Amino acid sequence: MKRSIFTAAAVALMATTASAETRYATITNIKTNYQTVWQNVPSTQCQDVQVPIYGTVQGQGATGGDVLTGMIIGGILGKGATGKDNGAAAGAVIGGIIAADNGNKSKQVITGYTTERQCSEVMVRQETRQVKNYRITYEWDGIRARSYTYNQYNVGDRIPVSVSIVAQ
Repeated sequence: MKRSIFTAAAVALMATTASAETRYATITNIKTNYQTVWQNVPSTQCQDVQVPIYGTVQGQGATGGDVLTGMIIGGILGKGATGKDNGAAAGAVIGGIIAADNGNKSKQVITGYTTERQCSEVMVRQETRQVKNYRITYEWDGIRARSYTYNQYNVGDRIPVSVSIVAQ
């Protein structure tokens, strides 16, 4: 009894074993499959810009109103600080001198404009088409099959294929 069970198990295992060998098939057709992808591509963008030109000009001197205003403010501050008329007089003189000096100072002013071209690099989103994979058709011993691959082959190339035979 034990021997017949063992024999039946061995026969069952032998009936389901497979045989596989590597053979070479010939490629008969290739179809390239593409996909659309978005990429950030650097791009240079330029524009013309008005840039100010600065120059130094000598002050035209203080006007009478500027000096008078300086004297009045100086007198008020001098009187307030000292509480005496002499302080007011000294403050008025100092305020007038400061106003006159400010009117004579040189100043930075815009004397004109020039046009300059300014460029910068920006990223532009661009749609591109890329190879996704290749669908190859190949033949071995009269049997045709198709597969997808990332390898780039040519029609007529020979590629290794695994041939399996399984008993049912």
